[in-house]
Amino acid sequence: AVLEDVLVGPAPGGRRLTAFAPVTTGRSLAVCLHQALHATREAIDYRRATGGMDAFDTAVAVGVSHELTEALVALVRGTEGARIGVAWAPAAGVPEGCAATAEPVEFSAGDLTVLREAGLRYQRAEPSVTVRLTGAVVRMHRSGPRGEGMVRLRVLAGADIGHVRIALGEEDYRIAGHAHLVGLPVRVRGRLQSRGGFRRLTEAGELAPVQVDEAERERLMKALQENLEFFGEACGPECAD
Repeated sequence: AVLEDVLVGPAPGGRRLTAFAPVTTGRSLAVCLHQALHATREAIDYRRATGGMDAFDTAVAVGVSHELTEALVALVRGTEGARIGVAWAPAAGVPEGCAATAEPVEFSAGDLTVLREAGLRYQRAEPSVTVRLTGAVVRMHRSGPRGEGMVRLRVLAGADIGHVRIALGEEDYRIAGHAHLVGLPVRVRGRLQSRGGFRRLTEAGELAPVQVDEAERERLMKALQENLEFFGEACGPECAD
């Protein structure tokens, strides 16, 4: 949701991509990203100098994560490298704890091995936790008109993540499809896990529709209308009841 107000566009020549984040909602995110990128760079250098991965463990405190290492791998892979810099709006001043002019952080193809190693380290260290999520159904898929299927939720409450994938039995899959058709999110309990960078909810149960205010329901219904054909195919015949 924070990224909805971020404007992204290429610079002339196509070699630079700039993201403009509003001060009111995006500054804290920019500060966190700035600190996490520098911590990642330092952890990579430490790994090369000492052979140890300890710096990646301490870097978690400033925002370094499995998702960040995977994003950097995707950014750098197939290129000679990438430079990421942060500049502060003059009218808003410099955030506390940040330098007025910060050097861009550089990552090269030679960093990919360490970044992948760190990503696997984070993935293995991250325990699954029991959560109760509320989310809007944004994608559904199953191989046939009946049986279990896979659902993707846009998480509204219950965990600090954007989306989650859930394998549901036939009855819960039907409930999720009907809830989406009438513009309602669902609430579900399960164990939140991270596998290969994708959040999954396992051992899912107690799935039920959730009442929301009219404005949110209208927004969800608009999303349904934009993807009606897809959901008709994904839900199967019973979703049209």
